[in-house]
Amino acid sequence: MLKRRLSITRLNESDNILSLRRKRNMAQLISGIHHVTSGVGGAQEDIDFFTQIVGQRMVKQTVLFDGAESIYHLYYANRNAEIGTVMTTFPYRKAGIKARKGSGQVKITSYTVPESSLEFWLKHLDKHGVGHGSIESRFGQKRIGFFHPCGLEFEFVADDSDKRAGWVTDEVSDAEAVRGFHSVTMSVREVPEQERFLVDGLGFRKTGEEGPYHRFEIGDGGAQKTIFLIHEPDVPQGSWTFGEGTVHHVAFAVANDDEATKLKLHLEGIGYTDASEVKDRDYFHSVYVRSPGGILCEIATSDIGFEINEPMDKLGHKLLLPSWFEHRREEIVAALEPITNPQIK
Repeated sequence: MLKRRLSITRLNESDNILSLRRKRNMAQLISGIHHVTSGVGGAQEDIDFFTQIVGQRMVKQTVLFDGAESIYHLYYANRNAEIGTVMTTFPYRKAGIKARKGSGQVKITSYTVPESSLEFWLKHLDKHGVGHGSIESRFGQKRIGFFHPCGLEFEFVADDSDKRAGWVTDEVSDAEAVRGFHSVTMSVREVPEQERFLVDGLGFRKTGEEGPYHRFEIGDGGAQKTIFLIHEPDVPQGSWTFGEGTVHHVAFAVANDDEATKLKLHLEGIGYTDASEVKDRDYFHSVYVRSPGGILCEIATSDIGFEINEPMDKLGHKLLLPSWFEHRREEIVAALEPITNPQIK
């Protein structure tokens, strides 16, 4: 009997060691958040919000690669269009498609800004009539919540350790500029299975709890490397489709196709089999997987980038279509809302 118990103990220890090795390997694959993609209202309204109010740089004008609808896909980022700063949007108002907010979605998208800039941002948001909260603190970091015109929730999080290059505008100087993503907050009705997905599937580790918030980090943590879960057991399930007013997915960055494939096989191997084939998004390659809490997650490669079809100083200056849509350019453009990039002088 004693030998059997010792054997079982050794087997459990061996399983734990293998589990830790798998987590360590997955943590080495993901470098942090790659981008966040949301459904918004009007295209020009969205452009004005991100370029004139948030102060991001428009780095790409293209269209939704999936489906038959002609829908813009707009990209915004920091000065150098770095991975981990990229907000992308699908304007759905012209198509008349609305999404339903709820659980199983990214609820809040958070940007880092210098701590000394928070008072500036309160005044700046007021100046532009943007709904916002007061300065609050969570996990020891000050933050301001604010809203996109279509109702999406955002935050500015004070983080002086983030040295990424901000984009400077006529109203936002380098002393105030957005550096990139800090984190996203996922709304879930139950925490344990979404936690297991983040930890065992993606390689994050749990680093804290505060009220209904659960913090997870990867690598050395901090900006771009943090995910929050907010436990909202009574919030109904939100929609999973494209549409105005919700975050569609969050993407996690890996180096290249080989690492994306490794992560996809790992996820499938531990039971997360609701994963897509590899999709060519021109600027990165993607695999999508539906997490247990309902949130759609993407694995996106980091080795292609936005300069593949525009030089750095001309990013976002014109509408670019994937090669397989070029023969339909006239038809596609005719169905789109006319837009202007105010950053083109």
